Amino acid sequence: QVQLVESGGGLVQAGGSLRLSCAASGSMFKINDMGWYRQAPGKQRELVATISSGGSTNYADSVKGRFIISRDNAKRTMYLQMNSLKPEDTAVYYCNAEVSDVLRMTYDYWGQGTQVTVSS
Repeated sequence: QVQLVESGGGLVQAGGSLRLSCAASGSMFKINDMGWYRQAPGKQRELVATISSGGSTNYADSVKGRFIISRDNAKRTMYLQMNSLKPEDTAVYYCNAEVSDVLRMTYDYWGQGTQVTVSS
């Protein structure tokens, strides 16, 4: 079983910054792609950014140039540096990871979410 634990959320004023972390623990052979998603009240969950095991990144248009996704494979941790935050970035942010076991079976895991609130 694999656990993903997010941290770093909170309340910040518009224009401010926050850094989210997602730490993976448990039994796994390899962590493949990882990503951040968010869900605002009354809206569907949406992709924020993804990063491959090799470091290739992909961003939603709404966060390009403001957010930076990164990961430390040795620490099994992913980060999301969020700059120039806007009120519309307010949401619960979820960590996602695709994990392989020794048989190369893949499994999808989600964290419990961390609240980010940006005040105007």
